[in-house]
Amino acid sequence: MLYFAVYRRMRTYKHPQGAIFIMEEIITYRTATAADALAMSELGQLLNSVHHAAHPDIYAAATEDFARDLPHWAGVFEKPGQIVYIASAAERPVAFITATVSASSGPLMQPQNVVRIGSVCVAEPFWGKGIGRTLIQRVKGWAIEQNAQDLRLTVWPFNERAVRMYAEFGFETRALEMGLRL
Repeated sequence: MLYFAVYRRMRTYKHPQGAIFIMEEIITYRTATAADALAMSELGQLLNSVHHAAHPDIYAAATEDFARDLPHWAGVFEKPGQIVYIASAAERPVAFITATVSASSGPLMQPQNVVRIGSVCVAEPFWGKGIGRTLIQRVKGWAIEQNAQDLRLTVWPFNERAVRMYAEFGFETRALEMGLRL
């Protein structure tokens, strides 16, 4: 399924002969395929960088060898109940989101389908343009199609920009994960 959205990013260019013109950039959204895994590996270096800077004891550093992370990102296409959306500018991927649906069960839980957002990544030049929000909206729509009753994600407190965006979108803190290094 292919989704299109237009977002206006005003760019001013000076022509060598003195003319100035403004260009409009078009962002397209589509369901990703396994062929997008390397592009996701490249974009994912931003996630590596941000997380490694805050927790080098947990997260690997970013690398220029994007293929290092290929098994991780290719894995999101191998299991049923997963979705990946890609946002592109001029046919170049600039953002992605991953999500998985699962059934909550057991005697202590209310039975329900839950969609969990795994990763959200937007290339820095495209921050603040609504791309992350649009990707979350796509996942929310997919979650409804999957008859999910809840949409969840995990975010580190150091990722303040993401925390703000999720709160603005309506996500609320429900639990705190705590850890103890040994």
